[in-house]
Amino acid sequence: MRLLGRQAGSSLTQKRTVPAPDNLRLELIGVPEGADVALEVRFEAVSEGVLATGTATAPLAGECARCLAPLTSSVTAGFQELYLYADGRHEKYDRRDKHEKYDKHDRHDKHEKYDRHDEHDEQDGDERYLDGDLLDLEPAFRDAVVLALPMSPLCREDCPGLCAECGAPLADAGPGHRHEEAVDPRWAALKNLDDQATDQVTDQMDRRAGAIDLQEG
Repeated sequence: MRLLGRQAGSSLTQKRTVPAPDNLRLELIGVPEGADVALEVRFEAVSEGVLATGTATAPLAGECARCLAPLTSSVTAGFQELYLYADGRHEKYDRRDKHEKYDKHDRHDKHEKYDRHDEHDEQDGDERYLDGDLLDLEPAFRDAVVLALPMSPLCREDCPGLCAECGAPLADAGPGHRHEEAVDPRWAALKNLDDQATDQVTDQMDRRAGAIDLQEG
């Protein structure tokens, strides 16, 4: 941020293509490690630090949540993060320490004061700071991209998924894909009896037809 300086109101816009970090994904889809990510970030100097506002466009690779077919896509995510000047943090602690040094309370109040100090430390852990003239965009970029990833990616919006019987992709099998209705094993014996009865009736009809032919002859 040396080019930006600390004059409040000054700004700087940069465009860069950077390799994607690892583990930038959800269960079914993610950004391949090392893939080219297009970044455009605007840096603005404010009184307490640098405000970074940007967009990231990254390629995606994964599989469809319905048919499990491989798919490729892309994602564009926006992010904004305030990076505080590190010397401002030290000044804040100095003022707090001086206040505690001249504070004339009993020991009980001092314990409460230390508890409040721990709460401030936890709040400071959520803040981001510049490291000299440098700032780290990866945490803000990572949070934005992961939140923008689809939880259930689809190869197409009307993907019919897989056949519940054989697991075949229904998009490839076509609308006529059918399976014979499974027979309840409890009725299988009755079905065999019905088949045997049908065969007997057919044999009787054939014999009668043969007898009629002989009589006519």
